[in-house]
Amino acid sequence: MLQSSTWRYTTSNQSVRIPWDSQTGKMSMVVFACVVRVNDGLPLSASTDYEQDKELLEAKKHLKFISKKLTHFSHCSSLKCGAYNVNFITSLGLGYLMVCTANYPNVLAFCFLDELQTEFIGTYDPDRVNSAVRPYSFIEFDTFIQKTKQRFNCPRSLSTKIDLAEIQADFRLRPPRQISLEDLRDVDRFPVHTPLKYKGIAPTQMLEPVTLPGIVSCVLSILCGGLNLLRGVHAIESILQNDDEDFNYVIAFFLGTAACLYQCYLFAYFSVWRNSKSFLAFALICLSNMYLYELRNMWQILFHVAVAGFMTLQIRLRQPVGKAPDYNV
Repeated sequence: MLQSSTWRYTTSNQSVRIPWDSQTGKMSMVVFACVVRVNDGLPLSASTDYEQDKELLEAKKHLKFISKKLTHFSHCSSLKCGAYNVNFITSLGLGYLMVCTANYPNVLAFCFLDELQTEFIGTYDPDRVNSAVRPYSFIEFDTFIQKTKQRFNCPRSLSTKIDLAEIQADFRLRPPRQISLEDLRDVDRFPVHTPLKYKGIAPTQMLEPVTLPGIVSCVLSILCGGLNLLRGVHAIESILQNDDEDFNYVIAFFLGTAACLYQCYLFAYFSVWRNSKSFLAFALICLSNMYLYELRNMWQILFHVAVAGFMTLQIRLRQPVGKAPDYNV
């Protein structure tokens, strides 16, 4: 039989007993915590932990599922799963979740989450939070999570500024809802189809920031497209005046214009098979300039082909924003 003792943490008028397992030498503790965005489950920040026992991995698996379904649960809830508890609160479109040992006091657990909430809301602007596209965009907040976790795991270092009396009063008035594994299965069984923005890469397949070479290539490509359009209009006027003119020149000019503008579109927006399409547009520009060999000198042709090649390279370099590393969390 396990023998246990307790640490007592005392404020001005309240005390909380923190169990201590004297056989294993482990005190009850906060193990993991994270901050997520409620509407799509995008993880914004998380603590780092190295304990990977089977029950902890299972608890973190439940936490990850809950983080993607926060709209289905009460704003203050707790899940018991073996030797660990998953506690979480939601407020202002953000969710604060934690995994702690089952014998960790609920009062301190939700006090911990409340501190994360207060600090995060006070530190980051809502517009920046709403516009975040990469997982763990607020990795610098991990430092605060780690420090707060260490403080709550060591009763003697806890600040007496924590008002346990107020939190315990809130618990009596509005106790956290106890959810079960069956509740998780029910939510998974009857999902509500809502548009998800975060799918592992980026919400709307956003591209990397535009660079100066990219802007230059785009301007030059538009210039080439404008020159082709202007020459195509003159070719139409020439055909109307002289019936013996070749209408294929008009087609070649307009195809060159369309290919240049399409390259600009591929550079600005994400598209499936984007790189392949850019190479096809480059090939079309080369072919159209080869056909217009009699109407253009070698330097003009080289200029159009070089601009198209430079634009193709910039499209290749500007890739979709990928998933950020998990930083061992």
